[in-house]
Amino acid sequence: MTSSPVPQSAGIAAPLRNLYFLRSAFQLVWALVLIIAGSATGLSPLTITLLLLYPLFDVAAAIVDHRASRATGPASLLYVNMALSVLAAVGLGFAVASGTSAVMVVWGLWAVTAGAVQLIVALLRRKLGGQWPMILSGGISVLAGAGFILQSTKSESVTGLGGYAILGAVFFLISAIRLGRAAKAATR
Repeated sequence: MTSSPVPQSAGIAAPLRNLYFLRSAFQLVWALVLIIAGSATGLSPLTITLLLLYPLFDVAAAIVDHRASRATGPASLLYVNMALSVLAAVGLGFAVASGTSAVMVVWGLWAVTAGAVQLIVALLRRKLGGQWPMILSGGISVLAGAGFILQSTKSESVTGLGGYAILGAVFFLISAIRLGRAAKAATR
């Protein structure tokens, strides 16, 4: 016996909503701390820690997302996202030794590739509801990542990454709210 798509969608909407609320809060706090800590030029131990923490949090979030949605299709793409985030953390670990420009290139590459994956996952989840913010976020991430790479030679600080994370936090918050509404509508 197979389940109908509505209960399956409702079943994934609630965990994704909770995950998106958590991601929004994390990104907002992370961004504010980065902006405050990274206002000086150069990379302090705190900004380095924050830079490494962000992709590792993304790995954890992708694992939670995978567990919640493994029956809905984008599981292989979530594995790709996990791998990209691990590679980003490793790459950032090496890049911090070379300075801000190298960090911005690695972050930009990660933003481009992870943004493309996010865009595809959100497109595959369109019927679930609440995915238009994620579609926009993925597309903007690709563009922002390209911008980080292009501007990397002029970067003296990583605080611009804070603005990127704040925008992502807003998109996750909007999507979480919309997923909540979609889950309620699906159970009626």
